[in-house]
Amino acid sequence: MYQYTQVDQAMVDERVAQFRDQTRRYLAGELPEEQFLPLRLQNGLYIQRHAPMLRIAIPYGLLASYQLRKIADITRKYDKSYGHFTTRTNIQLNWPKLEDVPDILAELASVQMHAIQTSGNCIRNTTTDPYAGINANEVEDPRPYCEIIRQWSTFHPEFAFLPRKFKIAVIGTEQDRAATQVHDIGLHVLKNKEGEVGFEVIVGGGLGRTPVIGKTICKFLPREHLLSYLDAILRVYNLHGRRDNKYKARIKILVESMGEKEFTKLVEAEWKAHSKDGELTLSDENFATAKSYFTDFDYEQIDALACQTELKKQLDANKAFADWYAHNTVAHKITGYRAAIISLKAGVVNGKYVPAGDVNAEQMDALADLADAYSFGEIRATHQQNLVFADVKMTDLYTLWQALTELKLARANIGTLTDMIVCPGFDYCSLANATTHNIAEQIENQFDNLDYLYDLGEIQLNMSGCMNACAHHHVGDIGILGVDKKGEHWYQISLGGSSKADARLGKILGKAVPADAVADTIQSIVDVYTRDRQQEEDNSEPFADFVERVGIAPFKEAVYG
Repeated sequence: MYQYTQVDQAMVDERVAQFRDQTRRYLAGELPEEQFLPLRLQNGLYIQRHAPMLRIAIPYGLLASYQLRKIADITRKYDKSYGHFTTRTNIQLNWPKLEDVPDILAELASVQMHAIQTSGNCIRNTTTDPYAGINANEVEDPRPYCEIIRQWSTFHPEFAFLPRKFKIAVIGTEQDRAATQVHDIGLHVLKNKEGEVGFEVIVGGGLGRTPVIGKTICKFLPREHLLSYLDAILRVYNLHGRRDNKYKARIKILVESMGEKEFTKLVEAEWKAHSKDGELTLSDENFATAKSYFTDFDYEQIDALACQTELKKQLDANKAFADWYAHNTVAHKITGYRAAIISLKAGVVNGKYVPAGDVNAEQMDALADLADAYSFGEIRATHQQNLVFADVKMTDLYTLWQALTELKLARANIGTLTDMIVCPGFDYCSLANATTHNIAEQIENQFDNLDYLYDLGEIQLNMSGCMNACAHHHVGDIGILGVDKKGEHWYQISLGGSSKADARLGKILGKAVPADAVADTIQSIVDVYTRDRQQEEDNSEPFADFVERVGIAPFKEAVYG
C-alpha cells in the first residue's frame, strides 16, 4: 500500500495545525459559523443530530493493521469505542467532541491517515473492487490508478469548491463490485484489440433525489490520458454545473439536461484544447511507480492436493464452518489462498441489534492481530460495509473462522437478505427523515434462519433514511426508503434495482408502509418469489432474474391486495 513521503506527511501535519487554530478561534467566538463551516467540511467534520461526526478517509478501502489499531485507540479516547464503515469504504466516528477533533486528526496523521476531502464539494475518496489485485479475471489491478487519481485530486485547488460533491470508482473486471455506474465518474479498466490498456469512461451516474445510471462517453481512453481526460470532465462540470440550486448541482443533472452527446462534445473539445498531450499525460514511469505500491506479497507455495484434503475434512466435520467457507470466502489468483469476508452484519447479538457496518474497538484490535497473523497485516473495507482479509492461506481458514466466531464476526450471511446496506438514519443523521436501525432489527428477527436465507439465494437489501440515498436503496434488489408523514416514519419499498454490471433503478412497489409492517411486507415479497420462481433440479431462479421476468405486479398484489 502507498506510504507517505516526507512531503505528504508535512502537508497533512500542516493541515492538522491549521484546523487546530481554526477550531480554537471558532470556539473562542473569533470565527463565525459561516466561515468555520467550509473549513470543518474540508476536514471531514459534520454536525449530526446529537454530536459532531468525523469521517476518516480510507483510500480505496485499504487499511494496515497498525492503522486499524490507531482507530480503535482513538474511539476509546475520544468516542464511544466503536466506528462505522460506510459504502465509500471510509470509517465514521459518531460521537467526538468538537474540541477533541484536532487531537484526533493529529493521532491519525501519526499513522498516515487523515479526514481531508471526505466531505464538502470536492473529489471524495476513490473506491474500487475489494478483491483488486487478487482476482484472476481482472484486466489489471485498478488500485494503482486509484492512487494516481488520489494524488492528483487531493488538495487540487480547482476541485476544492465544485458545484457539488464528486465521486469516482475504478474496477478492473467485468463484474462490478464498486457500483461504478452510479458514480459521477466510473472507470472500467480494459484492453483493446492491440492489447493496450485503457478505460471505458462512464459519467453522470448518481442516486439521491434524482437517481440516474451513468452514460459511457468514451469507450476506450488510452491509459496515458487518464488524468487529462478526467481534468477535462471536471473543467466542463466546473464551468457549466449549477451552483444556484444544490439539488440540481450534481454532474448527473448537467449530463441529463445537456444531453449525453452535447456533454461528450464539450469534454472532447476541452480536452483537446487544454489538456490532451500536456503535463497531465502519464508515462510508463508514472504507472511503474504507482504499481510499485501494490506488489504481490511473498506467497507460499502450497501443496494444493494436501490443502484440499485437509480442508474437506474440516468442511465435512463442521457445518457452521462449511457455511462460512461457502458464503464468506472468495477465490484467489494464487493456489492455496482465498479471501475471507468479515461480516459486519452481526444482526441481533445477545438481544441487542448491532448496526450494519459497526465494529467496536475490541474487535478492531483483534482484527488487526488476525490480519498480522493471517493476511499480511492488511484489511480492506468494502462498498457492502464489510471487511476483507484478502490473502489467507486455505490451511489457516478454519483457525481464522474460530477466532472470528469468538469475536461475533463470523456470521455466514454474505450475499443474503441480511447482508444489508443500511445508513445510520434518524438516530444519528440530521438529514434523515426516518429511523433505519429499528427496521433493520425487525427484518433481522423475521429472517433469522440461515438455511432459509441460503434457500432464498442472493438478495441485496438496501435501506436509506432519506432521499439522499446514502445506502443506495434505488439499486437494491429490495430497496427501502424512510419517509416522514406528519411526524411518523413510513417506508417506501422498491424492487428490481442493481448496482452491478447490469445496473438499473428499482421500481416503487406502491404506497409506503408503516414502521411495524416493514418486515411482514418483505416476507410477503419473498413469499411470492419462493412460490413462483422457476426451479431446475437444485438450481432456483435468482431473485433478481425473477423480478425482471414477472415485473412488480405480483408483488403489489401480495402486499396491497
